[in-house]
Amino acid sequence: MKEWSALLFAITATVHGQPSSCNAAAPSPSVNIDLPSNPFRAVVTRDGCWIFASLGNGIAVLKRSGGTIAVERTVPIPRQEYNSEALPAPVSVAGLALTHDQELLIGAANYGAVFLDVQSLISGANNAVAGFISTTGGPGGSVYVNVTSDDKRVFVSEEGAESITVIDLEKARRDGYTSRAIIGKIPTGEAPIALTFSPDEKWLYSTSERSLQAWNWPGACGPNSGVPAGAVLVVDVERARTNPAQSVVSEVPAGCDTVRAAVSPKGDRLYVTSRIDNLVLTFDAEKLRTDPDHALLRITTVGPAPVPIAVIDNGRKILAGNSNRFARSSGTETLSILDASKIESGEDALLGTIPTGAFPREMDISADGNTLFVTNAASHSLQIIDLQHLPLTPPRP
Repeated sequence: MKEWSALLFAITATVHGQPSSCNAAAPSPSVNIDLPSNPFRAVVTRDGCWIFASLGNGIAVLKRSGGTIAVERTVPIPRQEYNSEALPAPVSVAGLALTHDQELLIGAANYGAVFLDVQSLISGANNAVAGFISTTGGPGGSVYVNVTSDDKRVFVSEEGAESITVIDLEKARRDGYTSRAIIGKIPTGEAPIALTFSPDEKWLYSTSERSLQAWNWPGACGPNSGVPAGAVLVVDVERARTNPAQSVVSEVPAGCDTVRAAVSPKGDRLYVTSRIDNLVLTFDAEKLRTDPDHALLRITTVGPAPVPIAVIDNGRKILAGNSNRFARSSGTETLSILDASKIESGEDALLGTIPTGAFPREMDISADGNTLFVTNAASHSLQIIDLQHLPLTPPRP
C-alpha cells in the first residue's frame, strides 16, 4: 500500500508539472501571493510543486509551476472530536510539517495534532483529515510540530502546557490516530516552541520563551529584570522514543522571549532568536550538551522582535525575520542577512536586509535550496524569495 501511495504521488507530481518546472525561478527575486487570512507557516513538497500554508481553521493549497504560484483552494479543518465529544473550540492550525514519504501533512492544532492526507489536499477531496490526536494542549496550546526522517516519531510543542508531546506515528497510522499513540511528554520551560533536529537527528533543540522558577535562574528580562530568561533545551531523540520525561540533556539560558532555532549544516552551531532583545544568539552545539556555561559564542543585533530564523547558502548566511511584533505594525518589515563567518570572528555580520510584509512569522526553504518561502502574518501573504538573486538592501554606512 505504501509503495502504491508513493507511486500515486509521483504520478500526480508529473501530471501537475515536472520538478524542473515547479522549481523554476519567479519573474522577480521577490514575489508576494495574497492569502485569504493570516498565515502561520508554509511548507513545500520535495518536488517543489505544492505549497501548504496554515491559515488558522484551514490550509491554503498553492500550486507552483513554471515560475508562477497560485492558490488552488482553501481546505477547511472541521471541528474535531475527542473521546466522542466535540472539542470546545474549532481546530486552529499553526505549525506544519510534511512526512518524508510525502503522504501526510501534520499540523499543530491548538488541542493537539491534526493529520491531513496530502493527495486529498491536492485533489480537493471532500475531507482531507486523516485523523486527530488530542494532546490536551488547550486553546492555542499546540503551536509547533516536527517529524523524524524515518516518519516514526512526531514531536508537538505545547506552548500552554510546558511540554513537548511525543507521538508514535507508525502506531497512529495503524490504529486510527488515537491517544494510544502518545508515547509521553518532554518537560520544558514556559511556552516551548522550536523543534529543530541536529543533522544526524541525535538531538532535538527546543526553545522556551521563559525558564521555570524551579531552575533558579536569576531574572534577566524586562525593565526590572524580574522576568525569567528564555532557554534552549537539548533533547536526546533516542531516549525520547521510549522515555520522554527523562530525555532532556540540558537547559541553557538564552536571551529573552527565546522563540525559534536553526542549526548549521555541519550541526556545530545553533542560531536562536531572542525576540525581546532584538538578537540572534549563536551557540556551540556540542557545548550546549557538555559545557552549557560556555556554549554561547556570539550575540548579534538584528531588527525589532526577530522571530523566524534560517540557514542558507550551505551555512554561509543566516536569515532572521524582524517581526516588529510589539509595535503592531501593519507596514513592511525586513529580513536581516548575516554573514556566518563574521559572526564567528566577532565582526559586524550584517550584510543587508530584504523587505517583507508585516510580521514575517515563519520561513521554509525548497528542497533544492534555491527558494525561500516567508509567511507575512499581518499582511495575509506568502512571499517567495529567490535565494540565488537576493533582493538585498545594503546596510547604511
